[in-house]
Amino acid sequence: MFDVGFAEIFLLVLIGLLVLGPERLPGVARTLGGFVRKARMSWVSLRNTIESELAEADLARPIKKTSEELKQIGRDLTDIPGFKPGNQKPGTAAPDPKPATPPEPGPLPESDSGKSENA
Repeated sequence: MFDVGFAEIFLLVLIGLLVLGPERLPGVARTLGGFVRKARMSWVSLRNTIESELAEADLARPIKKTSEELKQIGRDLTDIPGFKPGNQKPGTAAPDPKPATPPEPGPLPESDSGKSENA
């Protein structure tokens, strides 16, 4: 963030020593260190919060997409004639609109194997 080297720090300590004196300089340095520590902890906390929110948004995106697809499937199912979603219990299949009935037996077809009509 700040490009502060050893020479700049030495110059600030020397100026602080001249202005504040040797008695008050350690207390002021401790106070400044506490402020820097709190600011750094706040920055790390903010960064972690932002990263976790972004990760949560990345996880929520596929879930939201799947939810929208399921809603669309539900709307498509309600367009089917004879489908009534309130009539089923959860986990059961929808009943057929017309139950399948076996075909009625009819006359058996005659085979031409060995018989002729003129005989």
